[in-house]
Amino acid sequence: MIEVDLRLDRGAFRLSCAFRSDSGALALFGRSGSGKSTVLGLIAGLLRPDAGRVVLDGETLVDVERGIFVPPHRRRVGVVFQDALLFPHLSVRTNLDYGRRFARAGRPVDADAVIAMLGIGHLMDRRPAGLSGGERQRVAIGRALLAGPRLLLLDEPLSALDFERRREIMPYVERLRDALDWPLVYVSHAVDEVARIAREVVVLEDGAVVARGAPGDVLAPGGAAAGFGAVSVIEARVAGYDADYGLSALSHPAGSISVPGNVGPPGSVYRVLVRATDVALAVQRPRDVSFRTVLTGTIRAITTEDGPTARVELALRGEGRLVALVTRKAIDELGLDTGDEVFAMLKATALDERATAYAPRVR
Repeated sequence: MIEVDLRLDRGAFRLSCAFRSDSGALALFGRSGSGKSTVLGLIAGLLRPDAGRVVLDGETLVDVERGIFVPPHRRRVGVVFQDALLFPHLSVRTNLDYGRRFARAGRPVDADAVIAMLGIGHLMDRRPAGLSGGERQRVAIGRALLAGPRLLLLDEPLSALDFERRREIMPYVERLRDALDWPLVYVSHAVDEVARIAREVVVLEDGAVVARGAPGDVLAPGGAAAGFGAVSVIEARVAGYDADYGLSALSHPAGSISVPGNVGPPGSVYRVLVRATDVALAVQRPRDVSFRTVLTGTIRAITTEDGPTARVELALRGEGRLVALVTRKAIDELGLDTGDEVFAMLKATALDERATAYAPRVR
């Protein structure tokens, strides 16, 4: 359990942020400059607040009114930054050993399990200059974990990586959350990362909390994060895997969702991140088309502005919402209006590993 109630003034920027969470996988989400990294620095003890407090698992780390400020090295909080910040003159093994020096008073850690989970065993004798960006970040995470922290703070750990390196490292962060069940706070302004990692999302804007809740609610059409792009988050249950075609079927009350790859065992719940530009609409159930996913829904709202596009929000049959971006001409020619039942079509190729992830349950 982490409790945060902090205020900090730095020139024109004012932070006034309060939240509490016991989810075990919390994301701080918002635009650059919204205060996400500042909150992380205050939790870690790298910054001092002007007022307020931070409580972790019942221990007060900061309480300005009571004069309490636990120094960073005594908080047992691990931090991983955008830049891995490894010691360049040391090998991977020695960088990891540096983390172990702090483990005595921390959470018990199976070093071999951490190294295996991060897939860095073969890198031990190499130096940071000989590693890829993704490998450096995995080593940085390993060093933080081997210190035995009770909480891991990740400050946009993928933002400095290209797409291939991000795709490489994301499964390791998910394993950290699931296999080791390590409590973490994850800072990002990337919708896809938050949808995959978080059990709970806190949205910051201009230093203040503007929303808090499950990713499916916060990232939903019309939610607090709507300004980050027209996306939808749908949760569905794995029904099976077609090995002949390499496609998994996810069951949802609105229809079957087809995604590439064997995403998990039958019965497990997955999140699907759908970008509005990947959705097509039909007024009759389509036949003889290449789309493998057809979901039934009812139009809740149609928003048109200057320009060729319109935003259509659907309430999916059963549960969930979906947003589509289509042309205004399509709206007129199909005669679409609020209350109409329509069929939303999704291309399976748009739902790759960037868009699908195991849905971690709130504790």
